[in-house]
This record gives sequence, C-alpha cells and structure tokens, in this order.
Amino acid sequence: MSGLTAFPSSSLVNRAAAYLEAGPASSIALVRDVLGLGATPRGMAARIAQALVGGDPRVIQTPEGRWMLAGAAQGAASPTLDACRFAVVDIETTGAGVRAGGRIVEIAGVALEGNEPRVVFQSLVNPGMPLSPFVSRLTGITDGALRGAPPFEAIADTVLASLAGSVFVAHSVRFDWGFVAAELERTRGLLLQGPRLCTVRLARRLLPPLDRRNLDSVADFLGITIENRHRAAGDAVATARIFAKLLAIAVGRGALTLAALAAMRNAT
Repeated sequence: MSGLTAFPSSSLVNRAAAYLEAGPASSIALVRDVLGLGATPRGMAARIAQALVGGDPRVIQTPEGRWMLAGAAQGAASPTLDACRFAVVDIETTGAGVRAGGRIVEIAGVALEGNEPRVVFQSLVNPGMPLSPFVSRLTGITDGALRGAPPFEAIADTVLASLAGSVFVAHSVRFDWGFVAAELERTRGLLLQGPRLCTVRLARRLLPPLDRRNLDSVADFLGITIENRHRAAGDAVATARIFAKLLAIAVGRGALTLAALAAMRNAT
C-alpha cells in the first residue's frame, strides 16, 4: 500500500508528487497543501500548479483540470481503506509558525485498531527556545517541564518508525505535517513524503450542517469527549475517534479506496 516514507530532502516538485499519491487533486488543493498558499484565486492556483508540476513526467492533468500521478491514470490501483494504516498525529508548539522558526514542544501519534485508538508514541520535546506565554497558559506546559525533555533529534527515529507505511492524519493537517516535516528535515535531512488526510476538510465535506469545524465543535457534534484538551495525546486520541466516524460516513457514501477518500478531501 501507499504510505509515509522519508527521503533525502528534495524539491517542492517531489512534495507535490508525494501529495498526489493519495489521489487526484485540484490546483487549489495542490497549492494550498504543498505550498501553503491558502485562499488562492482559482486562475492563479491553476497557473502556479502548472508551473509546479506541469513539466513533471510523473504527473498528468485530467480533462477536468485535476492533477494526478501518471501511474494512477494507467490503472495502478489505489489501496483499499481497510488495507491502509492510519497514523493520527497531534503536536503542541512554541507558538510561532513553522516558517517563523517555531518548534514542536509535544507530539503524539495514535494508531487506529479497528475503530479504537491506541497511543503509539508521545513525548514532550525540548525546543531549545522559550514557549510563548499564551501556549504555556493554554497547554499547562512550562519551560521548566521542557528542560528535561529530549530534543526532537533524540526522538526522530521513533517518530519516523511510527509513521512509516501509514497515511498521516491530523485535524488541520497542514499545520501538524508542516512542523513534523520541518523537524525531520532539520534533524535528519529527510523529506517526509506520502499521503495525508485532514479531518477538518473531511468534516467540511461529510458534516455540512456544522458552522465551525475546530476540534471541539466536530467532537461535540459527533458525541466525542476530549480528555486532556490542548495536550498532544488527548487531542490525537480525539482526532482518531473523529476520523473513525468520518471514515465510516465516507465508506457509507461509497469511498472504498484511499483515492476515493482523497477525492472527497480535495473537492473544491
């Protein structure tokens, strides 16, 4: 099956190709999730996507304007959802954005066994810089608690092993993926590649009555209690429970493969 891997750090084109492993995507979805360019007008997104992957022989554009891997167009089968492993990830950070040098201060990964979440790894992480007061108040994590925690470099191999061969899932996946990918590139010189799914965007497609789709709102709508809110393990477990319910809804609507689920994710 298609899953997460890490390769020597490479270009944005490779990031785009890896993103398309999960299935076809519109230009808007591609530039939003690979380049981090949200709210890009449709015409501009089409031009950016063309410049990004239009010359890559691995990628083709469908008559409807979506981008996909050429192998998929030639009949390469997408893995069925029941054959996929899902790694649900949540992080807490220093407070600054990843492009502004923010760092992870706590990370947790949860596997779905059937519909039941199991915490695979969790750790505080010494970021080598102070927390913002807001993050400290929100999470209860203090600079003092982080002094004895391992730096990300010490847990990078554990994180990689836990993610390998899995589909990366998070609530607002661009945020979590961006930080984890940046930390792995910084500490291991590796480029995180593979399919990823966002429970925010799945909720947007599968739970249209909801006005807000933050973690609290979606959990409340689905009858899920979040224990230990604003801590990585508690939020990751809640996200895994949310994902399991969204997955069941998607399967009920005919999404039986990873590509079919990604098509719901990428709808614009």
